[in-house]
Amino acid sequence: MMQKQQTDKLDKLFMLQKLFQQRLINDGKYPQTVDGQVGGLCTAIIHEAVELQRLTAWKWWKKPQPIDYTKAREELADIWHFVIDLSLVLGMTPELILEEYHKKNLANHQRQDVGY
Repeated sequence: MMQKQQTDKLDKLFMLQKLFQQRLINDGKYPQTVDGQVGGLCTAIIHEAVELQRLTAWKWWKKPQPIDYTKAREELADIWHFVIDLSLVLGMTPELILEEYHKKNLANHQRQDVGY
């Protein structure tokens, strides 16, 4: 039951993103080629991750400031926005993401088992 409920939530995120993606396509604000889409979305993910990183005290030479969790969550939501959009471009469904995640998770555990 728990897995189905979580999948339903991910399905909802995908539906919402697909609607937004279609709006951008209809408005002519979306890259025309798959290369352009993948490249642009990867760039967006990187930049949103940098924006999230800037909220942390990663600069050891500066006086640390507490993280602003509200802004951090907003940046993480931006990352999810672009990750889901990229997933749609690559033809990934929530089910396929879960399958790929399980494979990679298993591989990561196996790497740790052998001292990776």
